[in-house]
Amino acid sequence: MATDDLMSRALAALDEVDGPMSVEVIHRLVDVGAANEPMTITEVADLLDMSPHTLRYYERIGLVEVARDASGHRSYDAAAVRRLVFLTRMRLSGMAMRDLQHYMRLADEGDDTVPERLDLLLEHRDTIRRQLKELTLSLAATEYKIATYGGRTGPASGGEG
Repeated sequence: MATDDLMSRALAALDEVDGPMSVEVIHRLVDVGAANEPMTITEVADLLDMSPHTLRYYERIGLVEVARDASGHRSYDAAAVRRLVFLTRMRLSGMAMRDLQHYMRLADEGDDTVPERLDLLLEHRDTIRRQLKELTLSLAATEYKIATYGGRTGPASGGEG
């Protein structure tokens, strides 16, 4: 399942939610059944639509710890895959690598760092909310322009040329 599939599942899950999204929705995004057995770097790269190079980079800079099998090859367990899903969501939302590194260092330090991690996430949430408002304004401007050309706007207009 590539990132496009994960995103489709996430968007479908959002449509099913009344009110704030729960952690259960996030947990359902990754088919942990597929990650019960250790995965190779190629399998994880395919699952998350990331390059093996990026996965190795994330490991090298300390964002994710990856075990090695008897042959020395990377072996991703379910926890590593879940962490990578979180990392990809944060990167997609614009979180800087240095902030992700700081957050993950704090997470690895344990529960004593929860208040600081919460502060980081609250700040990032505010940034995402601002971006959503800006994108909503951009969408409105785009739909206005489409309407001025005689096109239809809104969800039902997708796919028509």
